[in-house]
Amino acid sequence: MKNTIASLTFKTLFCVLVVGLFAGCAATRPIADTALGAGGAYLGHELSGGDPLATAAGAAGGVILSEGLHFAAKKQSEKAYAAGYDKGKSDGVKQQYWLYVSMQKQRNQVANVRLYPVKLPEQRIDGVTFKPSTKFLRIEE
Repeated sequence: MKNTIASLTFKTLFCVLVVGLFAGCAATRPIADTALGAGGAYLGHELSGGDPLATAAGAAGGVILSEGLHFAAKKQSEKAYAAGYDKGKSDGVKQQYWLYVSMQKQRNQVANVRLYPVKLPEQRIDGVTFKPSTKFLRIEE
């Protein structure tokens, strides 16, 4: 009896392992449901001595296990996709930032800059009197 239970447990675990390897493939979902359902039915039949209720319960348990594996694989895939998407957005923003920094460095490296003084006379604009002053006009070449 111990050898039979050990053998059945080993076979069932082996089937779960094989089906678990294909859990991420959408095309193998019906195959996995069928295989684990049949394995559960076989295990239920052998352990209960042929009771039809236990056989049906074993089949249902196998299908539920298969669907659980597919659900877990799908959740993991969605989580990895979201993490990659966020990483891509972050990298895009960083790339844009460093592009702007580079543009500003190039802009500030002007070969020849001249400042021309411009004298502004006293003037009255909209009732406000501005005193005479000198402003500098920057020319970059």
